[in-house]
Formats: sequence, C-alpha cells, structure tokens
Amino acid sequence: MAAAVAAATSISSRHLPLLLPPPPDLGAADLWAFLLERNPSGAKPCGGAIPLCMLDEFAIPRDLVDRRVTRMRVLSPSNLAADFSRALPPGAHIPMLRREVLDSFLRRRAADAGATLVPGLVTSLSLPADPATDPYLVHYISSDSGGPSSSRCVLEVDAVIGADGANSRVAREVGAGDYSTAIAFQERIRLPDEAMAYYDDLAEMYVGGDVSPDFYGWVFPKCDHVAVGTGTVAAKPEIKRLQSGIRARAAGKVAGGRVVRVEAHPIPEHPRPRRVVGRVALVGDAAGYVTRCSGEGIYFAARSGRLCGRAMADEWRLTGAVTEAGIRAGYLRRWDDEFRPTFRFLDLLQRVFYGGNAGREALVEMCADEHVQRRTFDSYLHKRMAPAEPWGDLRLLWRTAAAMVRCGVLGREVERLRRLEQQAADQVLLRH
Repeated sequence: MAAAVAAATSISSRHLPLLLPPPPDLGAADLWAFLLERNPSGAKPCGGAIPLCMLDEFAIPRDLVDRRVTRMRVLSPSNLAADFSRALPPGAHIPMLRREVLDSFLRRRAADAGATLVPGLVTSLSLPADPATDPYLVHYISSDSGGPSSSRCVLEVDAVIGADGANSRVAREVGAGDYSTAIAFQERIRLPDEAMAYYDDLAEMYVGGDVSPDFYGWVFPKCDHVAVGTGTVAAKPEIKRLQSGIRARAAGKVAGGRVVRVEAHPIPEHPRPRRVVGRVALVGDAAGYVTRCSGEGIYFAARSGRLCGRAMADEWRLTGAVTEAGIRAGYLRRWDDEFRPTFRFLDLLQRVFYGGNAGREALVEMCADEHVQRRTFDSYLHKRMAPAEPWGDLRLLWRTAAAMVRCGVLGREVERLRRLEQQAADQVLLRH
C-alpha cells in the first residue's frame, strides 16, 4: 500500500498496492520499488464504500464504481429506521467498489509507474547489523508462475513499507507491538432482480446486540449482488450467530438470494504502539488505521501509503538516504496531525453509543437529525472534520441527553424481549 524509495526498496503488501500516484520522476530519482503481493488474483473481504473525495484525490476512474449510494438507512435494535440521506448534498454519493477490481487497477498503475511486482509470500525480515547503513533482507517464497514453484528468495533493500494487513508479518519482525483486532464476517449474496432493484442506490446498517455487541451489521450493494455482514471484537467465537442475526433482520429483503462467497478477515481496533521502527514503516491495516464506530479503512490505507512513500522518496532525493527520523517527520507526524482527532472522536462515539441497546436506539434517533447528517457527510465525503457550529452543537448535546433518557426505557424493553425470544428458542431445542 505504498510507494518507492532508495536503491532497492521493498514494499511488502498482501492486499493492495497504493502508488496513487507514485512519487514524481521515479526513474530520474534513481529509485527502485518492489511490491510483494502474496496473491494478486485474490480479493480482500471488504464492504467497499469509499469517500467521494477519494475518486479525485487518488485519480480512481469512475467506471470502477459499481454503485452510487444516495440513500442510507440505519436501523435500531427495535427496527426503527433513520433515513440518513436527507442532508446529502446535490450530486454527492457514496461510491461502492469491489476490492478485487480496485486492487487489480492499482497494481497495474503501480507497474506502469515503474514498480516491480513480485508475486510472493514474505516469510521473514532480517534486520541490518548497522541500523543506519546496512540493508534489510526480505525473505519470501516466490509464487511467480514463470519460475519454479515455492522457490525461496531474498531481496536486499534500503527501506520497507509494511502494508500486509492486520496480521502483519512485517510488524511482528520489527517488534511493532500488539493490538486488539476485531473480526469481520461477510456473505456476498446474489439476489433476484426485483430484490436487487431495492438496493440499487441504498445501503443499510443495522445496530443491536443481536447483530453485534460492539459494532454493526450491514447490507451494502455491489455490482450484481449485496454484501451482508457484521463485525465484533468482543464476541469473535460467536460471529456465525451474529451473522445469523443480520440475516434475520434483513430476511424479507434478501429472501431468495444465493450465497456466492463467504469472507472473513481481522480488522485492527486501534493504531499499533510503534508504526515506524528504523527504516521500516507500517501503513493501512498493518499500522492499525481503521476507525472505530464506522470501521472505515480504505481511504486511510491509501492516504497513509502516499504520505509514507513520499516522505521516503523526498528524503532520498535530498540526502541520498532514508532515516527513521525522516520517516517520522515526513510521515508519522503529518499523519497524526491530520487524522488523530478523527480517530479519537469516532472512538468516543463507539464508547458512548455501542455499549448497549439503549445507546443504539439513541444513536439511530440522532441519525434522523439533519444537523447530524450534514456534519457527518461533510466529514465523511471530504475527509475533513466539520467546523464547529456552537448553537447547533449545543442543541445537539441537549437532544443527545434527552434521547439517551428516552431510549433507556426502550432499550431495556428490547433487551427483555430478546431474552424471552432466546428462552423460547432454548425450550424448543430442549423438547426436540
């Protein structure tokens, strides 16, 4: 997920290469980039929503977009729905893509820009004896169809960008520290034409303890199917039960559908303790750049890859070397200055609203507020924190408090009914 630097720089990426665009004058700067991709023909499980600004910022062709979502519904534990689209600006939409299509395009563009694509699985990283000057040795198993199968290879490089997902081997090799991860589970379901027409430009999000104790379930439209899934960090062993919950909540709308693919993958819950170690930098999921509350990660992977790659390339042009201090200044400091407030704000929202069904009911009630919708779309579509509106925000604070009080009663009633349903189901199982 990144860019190129130094005499022979390795970019270890299991999922998607993001030279978007690559640093200018790649050849003139005497930089070589190698992108190691474990399975170029594979597809990372992903909801596929990206902010509108990403299309222009990263020059993504419009014909890669499967669906343009202009309607979004958020459904509470009691199935009260908030239409989250009233404040969508004219002409604005949420682009929905398939990762296998996006990733393939980005790999081709990386190669056109001068990167060398290397099909292979990174197995280990030998650290330099002299941290300042000696090279890193990237050990990998080549999967190039043109050569011998399972051949072991070594690549000598000056710097490494690890973009190899939540279970990053690069992060483990450099001791970047552990973090908690959630699991996302998703089924791709091909619907009958009339059912698919319902989701033509609509995305749905479901909240409730039955679909996730700490996240949400979703039904997102793709080209000729929908993605139906859920995620959790607190109840990973119960993910199949939670998936049954989202299937049950959306049952009438996905009836008659056929499951064409089942996917599961880990997603990070917070940034890693160390994201730059020596001349090794982590970006995307490997760095922990997935927001809580919304679970968004594609844009942040792209943005972090670009910042990191450019920081390395710029330092190489100026000094002929890449250093930890240079990466921290050119990448890490800029990233934290730009995005740390967003991550902290969404973490707070998750703690406040996802702790129980009362909070979830209040969240959906808040989503019906036009002030909330306008500020949400301003922040999401264009990736900037919406400016403060003191009077509107003060009214929102009072409405939030009132909603939490009202929905406390409703949330407790929903919990009671859920327990009764579960007891009835357990009794049926005992009789059988």
